[in-house]
Amino acid sequence: MDQKVGLLVLLLAVGLLCLSLAPVSQAEDLMEDVLGDEVDVEDELDLGLAGREEEEEEELEGDVQDEEAPPTPKTPPIPKVTYKAPEPMGEHFIAESFDRGTLDGWVLSSAKKEEADEDIAKYDGKWAVEEMKDSKLSGDKGLVLKTRAKHHAISAQLLRPFTFDTKPLIVQYEVNFQAGIDCGGAYVKLLSQTPDLNLDLFGDKTPYTIMFGPDKCGEEYKLHFIFRHKNPKTGEYEEKHAKKPDSDLRTYYTDKKTHLYTLVVNPDNTFEVLVDQTVVNSGSLLTDMTPAVNPAAEIEDPDDQKPEDWDERPKIQDPAATKPEDWDEDAPAQIPDEDAVKPDGWLDDEPEYIGDPDAVKPEDWDEDMDGEWEAPQVPNPACETAPGCGAWKRPMIDNPNHKGKWKPPMIDNPNYQGVWKPRKVPNPVFFEDLQPFRMTPFSAVGLELWSMTSDIFFDNFFITDDRSTAERWAADGWGLKKAAEGAADPGLATQMMSAAEERPWLWVVYVLTVALPVVLIIVFCCTGKKKSTETPAAEYKKTDEAQPDVKEDVKEEDEDEEEEEEKAEEAEEAEKSSPAAEEKSDGEESPAENEDEDAEKEATSDDKLEDDVLRRSPRNKKVRKD
Repeated sequence: MDQKVGLLVLLLAVGLLCLSLAPVSQAEDLMEDVLGDEVDVEDELDLGLAGREEEEEEELEGDVQDEEAPPTPKTPPIPKVTYKAPEPMGEHFIAESFDRGTLDGWVLSSAKKEEADEDIAKYDGKWAVEEMKDSKLSGDKGLVLKTRAKHHAISAQLLRPFTFDTKPLIVQYEVNFQAGIDCGGAYVKLLSQTPDLNLDLFGDKTPYTIMFGPDKCGEEYKLHFIFRHKNPKTGEYEEKHAKKPDSDLRTYYTDKKTHLYTLVVNPDNTFEVLVDQTVVNSGSLLTDMTPAVNPAAEIEDPDDQKPEDWDERPKIQDPAATKPEDWDEDAPAQIPDEDAVKPDGWLDDEPEYIGDPDAVKPEDWDEDMDGEWEAPQVPNPACETAPGCGAWKRPMIDNPNHKGKWKPPMIDNPNYQGVWKPRKVPNPVFFEDLQPFRMTPFSAVGLELWSMTSDIFFDNFFITDDRSTAERWAADGWGLKKAAEGAADPGLATQMMSAAEERPWLWVVYVLTVALPVVLIIVFCCTGKKKSTETPAAEYKKTDEAQPDVKEDVKEEDEDEEEEEEKAEEAEEAEKSSPAAEEKSDGEESPAENEDEDAEKEATSDDKLEDDVLRRSPRNKKVRKD
């Protein structure tokens, strides 16, 4: 039972360790699963074979000490993933990888932000096309937001406008917060197709159809999906926000890895939000947006008013109740305890606090200005050993006769009418749009951002109406980054240390995981059930030394055998005393006597056999020769 409990505790500790660690990235598995056969992997060991012969010759020409020194072990090289720019295949509206190294096709905004100070009103934030600072793919470039505490705005025209009809909308792009993120966004806007759309003046007031992407400020991690819905009656647009994802998004903002953000909006009014091809939010445009797409059919009448005689009180004081005659409202809540007795040794004449005898009046004390100087009060040292000092007072206890102010009891209100609500009237602006998917067409994509952190990396913008095409583009772009980052991921020990730095409570898990198996091994290997000090008779060795007394159970067995022998002897004596036994003894011997003779013969033969063995023994021969 103890071994089963120990094994259970050991398994629990291992389980805690597995849950606390992020899974170790396996580069080769990632490249096979995500990229298939399109990824070129070069092993640096193979590349170095050509120059090994020259290195060996140089080593032979070196000093003898260098030749005799043991070779230092070399760590196996990290597999290198060769970058290949993704190529768009299938139907798409924009496919931008920035691998040309320029901003061709993108327009920097020269607008000014309305209702902002002149110093920060301009969209003068800097953009650049460059590789990531810690790039694992040489040649992979992206769009980088370079400045902090600035307004940034940049946009690009689509190949053709996207119209919401019978095919889904798939928007995806990559983001890497290279320096983390303090406060700022990395979302995109799909700019509505309007006659007055001017990308040179793209700003916060430019109409958009959808806003999608990550945003963070303080400890609030958001992943926006907002679309602007047009009221078919008034023609006004209203923003509809998707519900907050249930998933914890913190890791995507803090791990400094490239993440793929995908939005899918289907013609059946459903939507999906994915990060790294994993769904983190989903729902319906009709039921999971705030405020709701369709307004209520009825609303409260704004002109309705509550009647003056409307009684909303569910309980009232009993009007027929009267205060009892013996009710004393003046009785105090507490009274002195008459049973209390002053403790022995109480010092009535000693004050509880006295002036500090060691205190000295400051030299700059001016009695005319500061008044008469008094030493600060300190606890009276005479009271330290006494139960108390000063005038003794009886302690206060609750007054059993205290009842407080009398109030009539509460009863159900016979005139209660419930909580008043305005009456419902038909909503004058009611409409029912059962196809909110049919949004305003858009013709451009833009980034309009404010950030307190720089070096936000954007890459591989892609908009299409075919999901398989989007997945292929993701595999060629983001999948390649994931494989490269996985190949360069640190080992298990480094991951454990990094995880513990972010979550210090993991140190407790690590210690328990290491300590528990050690303790269990010590317990099960170095301890156990104590053996009985009494040795069974069957385990005694044949020796001439004195042996301890036999166990009680062995004694009981001997006693049983003696009883059986006594019974057998009594039976034999009874047979001998019978007349039939006497007649039989005249003619032949009894069976018992025959058995005794056979036993004597066997003993004699055993003794002869033993003597024969001793005579043949080499040791015995040696003794005779001597």
